Amino acid sequence: MIMGLKRLLIGRPMKSNALGEEKLSKVKALAVLSSDALSSVAYGTEQILLVLVTLGAAALWYSIPISIAVAGLLTILILSYRQTIFAYTTGGGAYIVAKDNFGTSTGLVAGGSLLVDYILTVAVSTSASTDAITSAFPILHDHRVLIALLMIISVTILNLRGITESATILMYPVYLFVVAIFLLILGGAYQWLTGNVQAHAPVYGAAVPGITLFLLLRAFSSGCSALTGVEAVSNAIPNFRSPAPKNAALTLIMMGLILGVMFMGISLLAYVFGIAPSAKETVVSQIASAVFGRGVLYYFIQAVTALILFLAANTAFAAFPLLAFMLAKDRFMPNMFMVRGDRLGFSNGIIFLGILSAILVISFGGETENLIPLYALGVFIPFTLSQAGMMKRWVTKKPAGWLVPFLINTIGMLTTLTICLIFLITKFSQVWTIFIFLPIVIFIFRKINGHYQDLASELRLDITTDKPQAKGSVIVIPVAGISQVVKNTISYAQSLSDDIVAVYVGFSDEDIKKMEEKWELWNPGVRLIVLRSHYRSIIKPLFKFIDTVEWKKADTDHVTVMIPQFITKRWWHNLLHNQTSFFLRAYLFARQDVKIATVPYRLKK
Repeated sequence: MIMGLKRLLIGRPMKSNALGEEKLSKVKALAVLSSDALSSVAYGTEQILLVLVTLGAAALWYSIPISIAVAGLLTILILSYRQTIFAYTTGGGAYIVAKDNFGTSTGLVAGGSLLVDYILTVAVSTSASTDAITSAFPILHDHRVLIALLMIISVTILNLRGITESATILMYPVYLFVVAIFLLILGGAYQWLTGNVQAHAPVYGAAVPGITLFLLLRAFSSGCSALTGVEAVSNAIPNFRSPAPKNAALTLIMMGLILGVMFMGISLLAYVFGIAPSAKETVVSQIASAVFGRGVLYYFIQAVTALILFLAANTAFAAFPLLAFMLAKDRFMPNMFMVRGDRLGFSNGIIFLGILSAILVISFGGETENLIPLYALGVFIPFTLSQAGMMKRWVTKKPAGWLVPFLINTIGMLTTLTICLIFLITKFSQVWTIFIFLPIVIFIFRKINGHYQDLASELRLDITTDKPQAKGSVIVIPVAGISQVVKNTISYAQSLSDDIVAVYVGFSDEDIKKMEEKWELWNPGVRLIVLRSHYRSIIKPLFKFIDTVEWKKADTDHVTVMIPQFITKRWWHNLLHNQTSFFLRAYLFARQDVKIATVPYRLKK
């Protein structure tokens, strides 16, 4: 039943040689890898207005120059990451660039920041999508956590089905969102040009009492949340069809153009229509309502906005498993993240991301707005390290025509570093936790790597000199009575060794006498050792006996404890039996001087 449900949800397993078919065209890649960046249009402008509105509606005109500055930064990032794509064609983005140019520690800072950011991406995107739904249907507001969790489960299952299939499904809602936003921009522009705008826009350039550089920088840093997801294309180059770098670069440019136009369009409409942020309705919802009224087009825009915010999480599901794979390949994350699932995706990374983001949504009750600054800072740290790494690469290698790309990366590095400092200064109360969780993540990376290094050192052998040494084997079989299970185990043991001992632990003289008489009558060709337990435990007497056997045999033979175990036909039958064999194995695993073998006997009834 479980396998049937699995096949229904994620489909049939794919052959390994089908991996080449699991590559993305530019059109599909734009849908999969740009959904996070494009979806930020739904909340980027709103984040700017939330800061400015603290000084009143008159200050909202500052959103226009701030939006222009954000668009300028977007241009710099697009040009910078385009160079990264051609320089590092295997993907990995900031992690690979930082590690290659500044060493492992810096690479781990970039990689750790991105991994945490992808978890935040899923939590913030699904919560923002829920906000779009509850703006249109306020009655659902109290169920936002459940809605967000259902979204996470859905997108997790979608990605487990494989990147090509998920891209085919995602392509339509992403492009529908682009069409919807362009319709909104064109409709708003028409209303403004024909003089049908009812609201009064704040006077552009009017003096605003109390305005400070600090507040403007806060608004600018908030607006930079619209740039999250820009790095995803450079991280996922291996997912593109050949020639992968060229296709990735073109996809990045297309994403930048579409994002820039949509972001500036929403910011201009918000100013023209005098939109102020509201706790109960998003800025995009207010603009759509003002332009089209609460008709079919309004609900179409809200529906695709909610859908794109939901699918924005898919960018993280595309990038997180790849980055986790690269970190695991370098022995900084568990090996399980290198394993491809039935549908040729890194399914462990996908499931891990889904679980952690769900925990985050539950922890914050579906209200993850306070995570947006932390979410944005988590992107700008790798942005900065990536640009700095590229600067060092140009200076070190000095290829032909290196000066222009060096200047682009320098501007990019200085700009993103400035944004990081602005975040830390203006939003310290919301981002201070980065100084706690980032060192913890790097510490975990180091501990994992240390374990793998120790393991490799201990398991390594010289194939020219280290050969297996033949030894005898003493087999100890714990028995609780005489049964088909014991007979099955003894038969198997006799095929492996002539030195076999059955051990019975009795709790009373009567039990011991009865067992000795039955064994003598049965006479299976194996000697029986009877031990007395005064405290109703079989573990300690058995351990003492094993120590005796080992002392007698010294290093000449292996000591193997062969545990008989019957396997029930129904799972619930296990609840009706003592799990002595399970506990015995658990205790024996702690001993390095004993080998453990389990001999199953499968019940038919």
